[in-house]
This record gives sequence, C-alpha cells and structure tokens, in this order.
Amino acid sequence: MAKSETDHLKEVEYFDILNKAGQKTGIAKPREVVHREGDYHRAVHVWIYSESTQELLVQQRSDGKDSWPGLWDISSAGHISAGDSSLVTARRELHEELGINLPKDAFELIFTFLQECVTNNGKFINNEFEDVYLVTTLAPIPLEAFTLQESEVSHVKYIHFEEYKSFLEKEDANYVPYDVHGPYRQLFEIIAKRYTEKTEARSRALTKQLSRYAPISLEAELAGLTDADIEALALLVKAGTIIDENYHLQVWCCNPSLRDWLKQHAETSQLDKLKWLYYSINKCPWSCLDENEAFLTTADSAVKLLSKATKPVLGWKGIEYKAAFPVTKPPTANFYPPDMDKTEFELWAKSLGEDQEQDAKGFFSVIKRHSESILDNVAPIKGDGASVSRVTHDLYSSPYSHEYANFLGRIAELLHKAGELTSSPSLKKLLHSKADAFLSNEYYDSDIAWMDLDSKLDVTIGPYETYEDSLFGYKATFEMFVGVRDDKSTADVKLFGDNLKVLEQNLPMDDKYKSETVIAAPIRVIQLIYNSGDVKGPQTVAFNLPNDERIVKDRGTSMVILKNVSEAKFKHILQPIASVCITKEQFQYVDFDSFFTHTICHECCHGIGPHSITLPNGEQSTVRLELQELHSALEEAKADIVGLWALEFLITQKLIPNDLIKSMYVSFLAGCFRSIRFGLEEAHGKGQALQFNWLFEKGAFILHPDDTFSVDFDKVGEATKSLSREILTIQAKGDKAGATALLEKYCTISQPLKIALEKLENVQVPVDIAPKFPIAEKFLGGAGI
Repeated sequence: MAKSETDHLKEVEYFDILNKAGQKTGIAKPREVVHREGDYHRAVHVWIYSESTQELLVQQRSDGKDSWPGLWDISSAGHISAGDSSLVTARRELHEELGINLPKDAFELIFTFLQECVTNNGKFINNEFEDVYLVTTLAPIPLEAFTLQESEVSHVKYIHFEEYKSFLEKEDANYVPYDVHGPYRQLFEIIAKRYTEKTEARSRALTKQLSRYAPISLEAELAGLTDADIEALALLVKAGTIIDENYHLQVWCCNPSLRDWLKQHAETSQLDKLKWLYYSINKCPWSCLDENEAFLTTADSAVKLLSKATKPVLGWKGIEYKAAFPVTKPPTANFYPPDMDKTEFELWAKSLGEDQEQDAKGFFSVIKRHSESILDNVAPIKGDGASVSRVTHDLYSSPYSHEYANFLGRIAELLHKAGELTSSPSLKKLLHSKADAFLSNEYYDSDIAWMDLDSKLDVTIGPYETYEDSLFGYKATFEMFVGVRDDKSTADVKLFGDNLKVLEQNLPMDDKYKSETVIAAPIRVIQLIYNSGDVKGPQTVAFNLPNDERIVKDRGTSMVILKNVSEAKFKHILQPIASVCITKEQFQYVDFDSFFTHTICHECCHGIGPHSITLPNGEQSTVRLELQELHSALEEAKADIVGLWALEFLITQKLIPNDLIKSMYVSFLAGCFRSIRFGLEEAHGKGQALQFNWLFEKGAFILHPDDTFSVDFDKVGEATKSLSREILTIQAKGDKAGATALLEKYCTISQPLKIALEKLENVQVPVDIAPKFPIAEKFLGGAGI
C-alpha cells in the first residue's frame, strides 16, 4: 500500500516481508516488528557523486536514530514502505532528507545486495535487500543548498571516495560500517573504473566492436515510381526519422538525451566519434553483439541542468547531473517502471476487469506508477483501466496514443500528406488509416490495409515487434521500412504463400493442434530504400506481420522480403563464413538461392503453427501470452526449423526442385554460425543456438578434425522433424515450463560452437552489415541518418 493511500497507518510504518530470495511473500508487518523478528525487507541507498572533485556526499545521522546515531553514512537512505517501489522511495527519501527533488533519469541502479546484521545488543535485527543508486553531478552541490530533515540528518559533507573507502576499511568509529571487501566494494570499483579507464584502450575496444559491421550502401531503382510517389517517399522518410526518435524513448527514459548528446559531441575527439558511431548502430548504450553489455557508462551521458531542484543559492545556477542508465540493460525497457517485477504486474493485472487486463498485457500501452506521476507532478490518465484498483495498486496503463502523442501527431500529419500525394489506392488507404491509428491507438484496420497493400512503393510502419520487452514480450516497438517492390521476385515466391494450408495440415505435430483456418500469406519482395525505429545491430532480411493474434486468426499474415539486404548479407557474411567453417566437399552447396528461399520459408512459417490456443484447462489464450519473454526466441526457432521441414516437404511434393535439398541444409548450417554471432540475448541468436545444438546432438551436423563442419544428409531430415515437433507441441500447449527446459538445455555456446566462433574471430569475418541509405539521405538534405 502506497503511503499516500494509507493515512490511517501514518503513525505505523509497514514493510513488505520478503523471503530470502528477495521475493514478496504477500505479508506486511510494522517496522518495529520487522527489526525485532529479523524479517527480510527492502531498502534503498542513494549516493551523490561529484565528478569534478571525485567526492561522495555523506550525511551525519541524527542523534535520535534507532541505529548508528551520530555516525556518518550514505548520502540518503530509507526503507521501502509496504506497497511502495524502489525508485520512487529513492527519489522521495532524497527529497525528504536533503531537500533535493530529482527526476528518475538522475538515478542509476548500480547493484543490489543483502545486508544481514544485528546491533543494539541483539535488539535490532536488520535483514535488508539494499538497492544502491548513484546520482552523478558535475560538481558538488553547495552545502547551503540542502534542506536537512532534522529528525534524520544533522549535517552533510563531501569526502573523496578513496578517503571514504579507507575509513571503512579501518572501521573508523565515526562512520557506519560497510564491508568494502564484500558487496559494497562495487561502489568504489565502479567509480574507479569509470574515471580511470584510458582513452586509448576504450578507442581500441570500440574500433574492434565497430569492425564487426560491414558498411554497405543500399541502392534501389526508383524508375518504376511515379513523380507523386517520389514526393510521398520524401515525406515518408521524414516520418521515419520521427519513428526513430520514438523508438529511442521506448528503449530507456534517458536514451533520447544520450543520443542527442553523443551526436552533438561526436567531433570533439576520436573517442567521442567512435562512441557516436557505435551508439548509432545499437541505438542504445548496450551492445547487441555482446549479450547487451554496456559499452558506455553514465559518465559518458548527457548533462542536464536543474535550476530549481534545491533551495536557491546566490550565484549558483543549479544542479548539473548526468542522465543515468544502468550497466545491465533493464528487461522492462521503458514500457514498465524500472523497479517493477513480474509478481507486482501479475497481481495488478489479475485485479483488473477482462478488457482492462487485456489492455495491460496488450501491444500498445505503457505501464506507469501513480506514485511516480505524483512526484513528476503529472496527472495519471482518467479512464486508464486502473481506476477500479487504485486503492490497492500503484500501477496504471497509458495508451501509446497518449504516451507518445508528440511523436505520433507529427507522424500522422506527414502520413496524411503522403496519402494525398500517392496515386496508388491501396497505399493511400494504408497511409491514411495508419495515421488515424497512431492517434486512436486502434491498429486493426490499418494492419488489414497493410496486408492488402498492392503498390510499387512499399511501406511498413507502426508498432510491431516485442523483442525489446524482455520482461514479458508484450509491448510493441515502432519501426518503419520503405522500399520499391521487386515485381519479378514477388511473382516467383507466390508458391510459398499459396501452400500455407497444405503445410499447416502436414505439420509434424498432433492433428488436434492444427488450425483449419490458415490463410495464404501474401509475400512482397522489395529493394529496401530506408528503415528506422526498431532496426538496430543485426539487420533483418525479412519480416512477417502483423503480430496481432486477432488478425492472424481472421486474415493470416503477410510478409516482406528485403532482397538487397539478403544479397549484401550473403556476399559479405555468409559466403566468408562458409569458406571457413564448411568442409571443402560441401562448400559448393552454399548459394544465394537456397539462403534466400529459406528466408522466405522462415517468414511463411511464422504464419502457421499454434497462435491462438486452448490450454489444457480449457481456457482460451495465445502462445505469446503463455510463453511471455520466451515467446520470441522459441518463435524464431520454430520459423527456422519448420521452414527447413517445409522446404523438404515441398520438394517431396515436387513443387520445388529436388536439387535444392542439399544446398538448403548446408546453407542453413553456415547460417547458424552467422546468427549465433548476434548473441544469446537476441531472439534470433538464441533460437539458432537451440537448433544447432539439437541437430548436432542428433548427428545431423558433424564436426571434423580440421574444425570444419558438414551435414549428414541421412540424419538431418528426421532431426529437423523431431525439433519441429518439440517446439510446435510446446507452443500448442502453452507450456512455459517445457519452453524453459528446452531453451536452458540447448541455448548455450557449446564446444562445437566455440570452435566455429573462434575461427571466425581469427579471420575477422563481419558479423553483420551496417546499411547506409543514400536515396533517403538525399531527401533529408544529405545530412545523414
């Protein structure tokens, strides 16, 4: 229960009781009882660090405190009251104790640890999980700017972080003790590393990371477009830049300011240029190819000025702080409060009505806190689906149309203008309906219009993929793809869409799970002109949309294949990988046609198999809702492996040539090494590791003494079929436990994979391409994108 909602308990502070793993038990007890009985609970530590002086702010605890009275301690700290959250408590404690009012992007969660101690002759038992936050300012805050809470704090001062560490090491009697050789050493290690790492070393590391991407200029022939379509294209590219801005905000709250800061300072030094270049590829401070390891720190981040965060001091302009981001990429992204866990969300969601719960778990809403909105002086949305539970729950839902109104309003205006220009009726309908959807938050009609698109100028725009939400996989990110339709290739691939019903009825799983309503998937092949939004790090070669299960059930899906992207990846990445990792005898089978054909079949197979499902208890659900954060990785693995099964099936039906069978398997084997290099934090990389390790275990892939690989053509078909059956059955049952077990066993960098990846590292084959869009750049005045 939040403090603001429990006036009747003001005299008694309650804490949520946790188990030893730090999880809520659902029990709350008074503070006095908790410390008497030694119950596990949670608290926050907030440190203010001054960059220019390398000093930490410490406070002297008041003499009336029940623990460590009169000793020097953390800048600010406090218990998290029952129902409250960590970040809101950190902000509130800093304001109450020191009179500083800081926004959430000033707080960097650097680590959490368990403190267990007994004081006051055994009368005070403190078993606390401590969330440790760091606030980084450019210079010390003048001491006269603080407003001290007399009951808690008697004085404050700054002290060099190394001097403070030495006092703790010596167990100085004037300072509250912390074990600097235990978990708390992280505070000092983080600061020391952050501000002592050599420029040359960082430049070398970033240069190496950048070298994994091959810069490729993607051209496309515009001759088939009308003059009106080219005018519309210019407006669409401009809309795409706003889509990109919106996506940056979805990743993390301070990501847009970090982006602007790095771009502004890119020419300051060679290191700053490298930071900007690598950030531009990842669109965040976490490296896609390194399991989302941070390649920047808050010390690299944007500087913000708060002129009214404290009481005024003559001649001082205010607090200059660094916009913070955590070292570990948050699974919540910017879709949920960063201190929200699954248990809190699920308890809240269960308290809602059916429609409100569906909205909370839907693609197009952001989950926020009432208590955070109060601190930000922002009124929560009325009618947000949470009003009925406000007495007991802090969370509420905010639709994208409200949350991103500034971006979506500008995009909608550009889409309407482009829709007026184009001569294609279907493109006109798509652009107008998508503009309306951005403002209404209702995307069904606009997605149907996208599926019906029949235009030389091909456009995909909207919130679609859910990879960024690694907590649940519920929330969709914005993206855009614009290209010119390749009419010949589009005609050539019609076969796959036309045979989806046949493939569904022959899937290697129990007949009771098969759908009777699979609809042929339209396939469009394009030459990509421009993309933006959720296209970072490894580039997609195709996509299958929409993800809305209602539309999949009613209309099926459509797919778009990016042929010039596929060609670039095959030439610059897959062929060099195959030359290193595939035996000489089978290298001849690696060709673009088989690589491209499997890409098409992969996307088709997203449209078959389980989507809307009946659970063992008879309830109706979807695979996405049941598998949550595991859904994306398993779905990518399904599309891949079922795609192989489908190709062999079509060959047996004499619908595609028999001579494709060997080349598709060998090209797939080479492709495994390509995708796994994306990292096991990425859905495609995770799914590929699962497939490779399964097929290797079954003897379908063979490692030779010279560290090259080949396919056993006698075993690979059955191994492919067995994995297809395993994944499809897990999806059909909504079996999250089964999905967890499968991924935990097979999503590893096994010894054979290590051998292949080390070979590729030694010969420096690029991991992926970094596309440049010269046509789009011309529309934007050559400023670059």
